[in-house]
Amino acid sequence: MVLIVRVVAISLLLQFCAWQVLADEADIGFDLPKGFTATVLVRDVGKARSLALGEQGTLFISTRGPGKLYAVTDAFSSAPQLITIATGLDMPNGIAFFDGALYVAELKRIVRYRNIEKNLENPGEPEVVVAELPFDGKLHAWKYIGFDSQGRLYVSIGAPCNICEASGLAVMLRMNADGSERETIARGIRNSVGFDWHPTTGELWFTDNGRDMLGDEIPPDELNRIHQEGLDFGFPYCHGVDIADPKFSALGHCSDATPPVQNLDPHAAALGMRFYTGSMFPAEYHQQVFIAEHGSWNRSKSAGKTGYRISLVRLNKNHPVSYEPFMEGFMNADQKVLGRPVDLLVAPDGSLLVSDDKRGVVYRVTYHEEG
Repeated sequence: MVLIVRVVAISLLLQFCAWQVLADEADIGFDLPKGFTATVLVRDVGKARSLALGEQGTLFISTRGPGKLYAVTDAFSSAPQLITIATGLDMPNGIAFFDGALYVAELKRIVRYRNIEKNLENPGEPEVVVAELPFDGKLHAWKYIGFDSQGRLYVSIGAPCNICEASGLAVMLRMNADGSERETIARGIRNSVGFDWHPTTGELWFTDNGRDMLGDEIPPDELNRIHQEGLDFGFPYCHGVDIADPKFSALGHCSDATPPVQNLDPHAAALGMRFYTGSMFPAEYHQQVFIAEHGSWNRSKSAGKTGYRISLVRLNKNHPVSYEPFMEGFMNADQKVLGRPVDLLVAPDGSLLVSDDKRGVVYRVTYHEEG
């Protein structure tokens, strides 16, 4: 009798566990356009942030608070392998792969791991590329980095505040791959945690997070474009197209600021962005802009949350013509937050990868034409 009771108990426990797994899986059911599917590519990546791809197909994943870097080998096979390649780093949010090396932006410096794909199990100590980056406290101090087609390294430097004048901060830097010839190419950028180059024009586009504490509906987050060097995008004096900051409105800087090419939802926390350059998705998505909206934290309950989705900015002749949801389901109908998207990457097969620092996973969005 005791044995039977134990067997029944174990059976019920297994059923409960199975139900719990199914319930967890159901929570990540996403709303996507017809023909698109989202699956989990890799799990157990605590606080997954930025994504980068190596020459041999290795997927690199950064974290922020945990201070870890991960690599995923055989990422697009049935048995991807997750490897921890570094620990104890100082908020290594920004990563980029260039010339065989993984570049990593910490709070105050940039390092690189040479020949990283040949040494994933034992990468050794990194080489310091930039010993000192602008820094004034940890607010918005995590960096985002990337290389242009000429091999120049770009680094976003956030403002150390919600709203303030910040000399030498709130800028976009550019330098050679060895850290030399550093220059500021744009300023007035509050907190950019995502940028990409237009595949045809080569111009740099980036997201920017608007300030807090002006209300539920203003200011917008922004999608911006650097079409020439030396542009000022307004912070802290001007937000969006023409919203003068009440603290600095007497200075009248809106007329001098470069407006965004597209206003994004207020407080949506627009982070990673990518031009779609793959061949898997339908032609209408080619060279369109996908944006990871991490999600709001300080809107009133009555106003509801914004973000918690992947949005799509459609372009016509390189000019935005619409802004719409593409992938929803990171929060449920009751606005319970289930996940928070951070960065995006177009995989070699044309699928779209999405990191989620709440669930610690990377999703893979694929398209299959329905018959």
